[in-house]
Amino acid sequence: MRQQFQYHPRVGYHFVPGLKARIPREGGGGYLVATNAQGFRCEHDFTPTRAAGSRRILLFGDSFTAGDGVANAQRYGDIVETMVEDLEVYNFGIPGTGPDQHWLAYQTFATALDSDLLVIAVLVENVRRVAARFRYYKDDLGRRVCYAKPYFLLGPEGPELHNVPAPREPIDEASLPLEDRDAIDRVGRFPRLNQLLMKTGTVGLAHRITGHSSYPQYDHPDDPDWRLMSRVLAEWIRSHPGPVLMTPLPLYYHIEEIQDPAPYQARFRELAEEVGCHFHDPLPDLLTHSMDERKRFRFGVDVHYTPKGHSALASSLAPVVRNLLDAPA
Repeated sequence: MRQQFQYHPRVGYHFVPGLKARIPREGGGGYLVATNAQGFRCEHDFTPTRAAGSRRILLFGDSFTAGDGVANAQRYGDIVETMVEDLEVYNFGIPGTGPDQHWLAYQTFATALDSDLLVIAVLVENVRRVAARFRYYKDDLGRRVCYAKPYFLLGPEGPELHNVPAPREPIDEASLPLEDRDAIDRVGRFPRLNQLLMKTGTVGLAHRITGHSSYPQYDHPDDPDWRLMSRVLAEWIRSHPGPVLMTPLPLYYHIEEIQDPAPYQARFRELAEEVGCHFHDPLPDLLTHSMDERKRFRFGVDVHYTPKGHSALASSLAPVVRNLLDAPA
């Protein structure tokens, strides 16, 4: 498999610039990943000034925004671009990252760009990534390797950045102190069990029987992992000179009504009210679809959005983006 990412000392990594590669997809076949000159999976090269008469949003997120599993044109950001007049979407999505690294990418690549709206799309799972200092990835040969990442800790004055420049080479988990091993994001609390449940179609039943909550970090506003992520988001939003839209992206647990979304919905809504940014929760719109449709919003084992899922999300998000762009300054 061709290498998709390259090292970056501050952000950790991003896509290889000018990449065109076909990536295998669940169920056979593949999808094309094409990147711009700056190393992001975007149809536009990033230029400081907007073209006359055009409007621009800066879109940040993880693999659900970058579009793992689907072609560029099938992603919700690209679909919103076709649904809103005179709009260009700069997609800064980076797979395997959270808002901490998205903020660093914003600081590094986006502060000199004219824009009309900053959209921060936070996958619900990201609360675990921000708290992590290490994370497992698959390299271009399919091997599971551990890398140290840039991370923030909460200090007296707010989030404090650590581990920059990030180490370039992978690390051996066995060499880490025990307390650092607790700071590894292993890509899910029980990844092998969850994959088995997904393959057998029993994941919903298992969650309902056990009462399992995948993200208890949202249960209380004083949870340390939520406090860290919310402070990172708050500092980022307050630093941006223009309007900001924050939108939490639900996982299939919530779209298929396997787990209660109320805790994460409450936390993000409280945060938006605190910092005074715009807020849109797409889950109510997604729940208007039939259960059969909603189950087709994700792949069978891979939980990323399918083209149908991206289309449904774009239909929820586009009217909000249009209204914000059309509103008086």
